[in-house]
Amino acid sequence: MRKTFMIAATKSGSGKTTITCALLKALKDRGLKVNSFKCGPDYIDPMFHRSVIGIPSKNLDLFFCDEEGLREVFYGDDNSEISVVEGVMGLYDGINVSSDEGSSYDIACKLDIPIVLVVDAHGMGRSIIPLINGFKSMDRENLICGIILNRISGSFYETIKPVIEKECGLTVVGYVPKSAEMVFESRHLGLMLPGEVEALSDKLSAAAGMVNETIDIDLLINSVAGECDSSGAIKLKSQKDSDLCLCGDVTGLRPLRLAVARDEAFCFYYEENLEALKNAGFEIVEFSPVHDRILPENVDGLLLGGGYPENHAGALSENKSMLKSIGDAINNGLPTLAECGGFMYLHKTLVTKDGESFEMAGAVDGAVHYTDHLVRFGYVILRDKENRFLKDAEKGSIKGHEFHYFDSTDNGSDAICTKPVTGKTWEASHIGEDGKTWWGFAHLYYPSNPEFVNRFAHICKKNAENRK
Repeated sequence: MRKTFMIAATKSGSGKTTITCALLKALKDRGLKVNSFKCGPDYIDPMFHRSVIGIPSKNLDLFFCDEEGLREVFYGDDNSEISVVEGVMGLYDGINVSSDEGSSYDIACKLDIPIVLVVDAHGMGRSIIPLINGFKSMDRENLICGIILNRISGSFYETIKPVIEKECGLTVVGYVPKSAEMVFESRHLGLMLPGEVEALSDKLSAAAGMVNETIDIDLLINSVAGECDSSGAIKLKSQKDSDLCLCGDVTGLRPLRLAVARDEAFCFYYEENLEALKNAGFEIVEFSPVHDRILPENVDGLLLGGGYPENHAGALSENKSMLKSIGDAINNGLPTLAECGGFMYLHKTLVTKDGESFEMAGAVDGAVHYTDHLVRFGYVILRDKENRFLKDAEKGSIKGHEFHYFDSTDNGSDAICTKPVTGKTWEASHIGEDGKTWWGFAHLYYPSNPEFVNRFAHICKKNAENRK
């Protein structure tokens, strides 16, 4: 049994992530065992969560998985005392504007999570009342239990709090004043990464100290937060016992070793993807394309995740030994997955926003370049055209998400990509004829098709056996 609540907001940019991180730090400082979740497909916000509580944050996403899968992620193996869920965009913003399907609210309904609504009240007076009442009127399950007012003064808070509670019938649990400690810088893909925020630890401590003074955390824990009990959840089959192959000691000597790029240039990974790989028998071996000279020894596969290679293009290009190590490994048949930033790294050249060209690994005979606009954005379903990687024709698709300002002269054409709402389609991705590679801009969500991980494990196992 653990307590839980969701920090949601009226719109993007209202301060959800900053307030969530401040509360996580304040709760952890109280000695509580805390875990966290992020609604939607975002990578960066969970990285901030992890920087606070020291353990990975998971994504709750109703496009990537169904309700059963959502509950599997939320309940999972967990011994925390309190869970904090950060919403995405505005509370009711989902897959399309015709319903709240896939929204933070939809997730809260499926998991029965109380909602604390963050309202950016800067520049507002009594207009706060109809705004809150409007959100309350759409709350068919009466989940909105508390309000936090952001970017206001203490004096105005004391004036408006009783008015909100009287006219909206909701508890105002606190406020956050406008402060430099409560702002994380942004860039085109969202927030700056935790490692790029100057004196992050000091900022988080200052933010936690501030919310301890301006938010009634005891009230939040004891009166607003609800209890979630996994015993009341749908009885779920474990992936370990069903969908995944659990290849285990496939080489006869050791588990499969998967080299995973993890540094300041490559850091976007869904925790559920990594867990799926581990459940399939992979040992995760992290390495840095920026700092290490060669790939780790005796690896059976390679995963190049997303990130910001464009911000480290010089260092990546100068590391010739790593470029050669990865290029040679791929040429020698090493099974490889690459998405977004990792896909960019595999190109012949990367042309930055400033027009400077850098040599990359060269596995893709093309160039990636900055476009000054979003090339692709949003959810996507990818179907393996020739069933090279996903062999089962009936299960030949996997779900993903795209969000990139760079484009390629060779995006590939081995998958059919479909927008789930509009039905718009296009060709993309490089899927090797031997099924050893899947490279493209889309960030894939492996649990949306367990065959994907099964197939990759099988390919890596064959590759390891052929080397013996």
